[in-house]
Amino acid sequence: MRVAVYQCPPLPLDPVANLHRLHQVAMEAKGADLLVLPEMFMTGYNIGAEAVSTLAEVYNGEWAQQIGRIAKAAGLAIVYGYPERTADGQIYNAVQLIDAHGERLCNYRKSHLFGDLDRSMFSPGDAELPVVELNGWKLGFLICYDLEFPENTRRLALAGAELIVVPTANMIPFDFVADVTVRARAFENQCYVAYANYCGHEGDIQYCGQSSLAAPDGSRIALAGLDEALIVGELDRQLMNDSRQANRYLSDRRPELYDALNRR
Repeated sequence: MRVAVYQCPPLPLDPVANLHRLHQVAMEAKGADLLVLPEMFMTGYNIGAEAVSTLAEVYNGEWAQQIGRIAKAAGLAIVYGYPERTADGQIYNAVQLIDAHGERLCNYRKSHLFGDLDRSMFSPGDAELPVVELNGWKLGFLICYDLEFPENTRRLALAGAELIVVPTANMIPFDFVADVTVRARAFENQCYVAYANYCGHEGDIQYCGQSSLAAPDGSRIALAGLDEALIVGELDRQLMNDSRQANRYLSDRRPELYDALNRR
């Protein structure tokens, strides 16, 4: 499966412009099977609680319908970030997967909120970590800060995830996460990790770029720098199987030793 990751500066408060550039990028990414976009792609991330409340849409709203048409026209699946409003009035930092036929396959809500910024805008998602199949590969989903908790990636790996998709809005001075943590999560869980970050700035936030596609052996098969970029890499099942034979983290686990962690 060919995976494209789009790193871009945010276009805050302008869903129409974001849909327009998504259409352009999706057409440029033709030939890939999956296109991954950053966290809160549809509206920008650092926009404040009032704007989030005004712009938030339901998971099957107009944005989903339009992105479904874009995915179908480009012949690829799309993962995008957006503010989700639910029937009970909660607003979540969410990502959604729409396949190449324009059908919604999965919606995931960020479970670990980052600092006052996230907490001022969103409710935390629940414990559900869905794993869905796309083109013969099992996909799991996290959003930005979620990745920095090793329990999340391990849960997904144990549930069978072979690719963990991570839309993100990672900023300076947390470059270490993009540079090291992404590869570490792929290596220790013997799966691929697609990490789609912003570049440029948004208000007082300077994003650190370095979007990547990390492989189970710890290598990066695609890597962006600090500027806008569309990167593409191909998932190699043989590489994953070989790496799992050499690095047996999942089979060598001793869960009986870890029970106390859940009681802290």
